[in-house]
Amino acid sequence: MTDTLLALVPTYGSWLVLVALLLSCLALPVPSSILVMTAGGFAASGDLVLWQVQAMALAGFVVGDQIAYALARTGGRSLITRLRCRPGADRLFSRAQMLLDRHGLLAVFLSRTVFSPLGPYLGYLSGSLGLPWLSFTLTAVAGALCWCAGYSLLGYAFATQIADIALMIGNAMGFLLGGLLVAATAWYLWRSWRAETANDADQPPAA
Repeated sequence: MTDTLLALVPTYGSWLVLVALLLSCLALPVPSSILVMTAGGFAASGDLVLWQVQAMALAGFVVGDQIAYALARTGGRSLITRLRCRPGADRLFSRAQMLLDRHGLLAVFLSRTVFSPLGPYLGYLSGSLGLPWLSFTLTAVAGALCWCAGYSLLGYAFATQIADIALMIGNAMGFLLGGLLVAATAWYLWRSWRAETANDADQPPAA
């Protein structure tokens, strides 16, 4: 599917980018990062206009985030339960929940920049858990701005090396997500140990 979508970039240009970003924010399997980089590469060759690519990517990102938030705000936990039944989704929802528990609202920004594979899942969680809409929106838009500018400029600057850059970023994201999971597990075990130690200290000495 990736090759087919990339082949459509010269034909549909920025509109394809908008639709792809919107769908990816709903946790649909769309290769949004390499698509935006490819569009940036076409902008470098003069086939597309860079600011239009960036604007349409941002529009798709923002609209997709709003749809995910609204769906989860309406559907609540029952929607999240159904979404978690999809193959591989439960693991990503769990990681998104860990990120949200650890960083609060900052997790929304992080999930649209450093931990972007978690973005759609954190968008759904934000709606289902009732995060304030304005706070979610402002933070999500700030992260989306950084993401859209970063990936489009990567494609623009390194138009002939897009595949290598995409592979490098994918590997880096894997390491980051794995590190996040290890850190969250260590933090949970440490908290449990502290709570158990405090309970033991509160127990009266045996007669």
